[in-house]
Amino acid sequence: MTQTLIIGAGITGAALAYQLSRRGEPVTIVSTHAEGGLASAASFGWLNASYFLNHPHYRLRYEGMAAHRRLTEALTGLPTTWQGCLWYEATGDAQAETASDLQALGYQVEQLTRAQVKDRLPALGPVPDSALFFPEEGVSDPATLARALIRASGAKVIRATVQDLTVESGRVTGVLTDLGAMPASRVILATGTGTPELLAPLGYRLPMLKRPGLMIATNPLPPVCPVILATPDQEVRQDAEGRLIAPASAGHQSDSAESLGSFPVVVNATLQRLRTLFPGQHIHFAHQAMALRPVPGDGLPVVGQGPVDGLWIAVMHSGATLAPVVAELLAAEIAGEGQSPLLAEFRPNRPF
Repeated sequence: MTQTLIIGAGITGAALAYQLSRRGEPVTIVSTHAEGGLASAASFGWLNASYFLNHPHYRLRYEGMAAHRRLTEALTGLPTTWQGCLWYEATGDAQAETASDLQALGYQVEQLTRAQVKDRLPALGPVPDSALFFPEEGVSDPATLARALIRASGAKVIRATVQDLTVESGRVTGVLTDLGAMPASRVILATGTGTPELLAPLGYRLPMLKRPGLMIATNPLPPVCPVILATPDQEVRQDAEGRLIAPASAGHQSDSAESLGSFPVVVNATLQRLRTLFPGQHIHFAHQAMALRPVPGDGLPVVGQGPVDGLWIAVMHSGATLAPVVAELLAAEIAGEGQSPLLAEFRPNRPF
């Protein structure tokens, strides 16, 4: 029987474990970090296809949202909600162009006036003249979702650090860890920013952008933000406990900063932006999560067969949106069900 090792216990590795287990594949997850991963725990968790880099990327992201809905139908109690996004990161002609482009793709877009925005978010301080509402969009906590999928998969989880891949005659034979060698007939790398180091000895270079992410949670507040809110200065959502969850950068999805700056300065600036958005609320810092986000060199996912037989790669930003659909498609490919056209543009052997 095939022995599959998935390296990484974040949302991508967890979703792969779940999909392979549904096909009767025995799976072991090997991870340095606890179940839920590191980058997944520092994710904003916004599920959307309104942000995309090209049309194949849009299609994959849109199918990612559909895959999340399939998960919520299959499993109860998942941390996924569909409150929609109120968006005005762009204004004027740029906002109208965004609406037109998305509508041409078949995306649901509602164009709101200032009065309609105020009606939906009465606690909002500066109210824009117009905004777009994307009703199909939602939120999931990727780390919590990862833990749920690992439980549902029944996968064995081993806390260990993978130091190297073992290869014989052009085929992967397992991994070498700080606990010793672990044999396998198949290895899947869901290792985020750690992937280039594991691939380098095989002569494969995977460029990754340096994209640190810092997610801030506030003290619990009364209901002030019933939607995902994307403004020119801040993206924010409110969780079930009433906490505002906010990335410490404007335009978090497309942010290109390679450093965060001084932690106190960044946190205070983010809190000040939140206080401006919701005046009159007593908003204070509660806790934070920080990690390097796994962003390949061209910003697009890297998914498919690796440079040797039996090795598969699944690295992406944004894993929050994409992991469930990538897991469905890659598990089907691993099972010999043919290559998916949805993944054609994202293969590891493409030029970067």
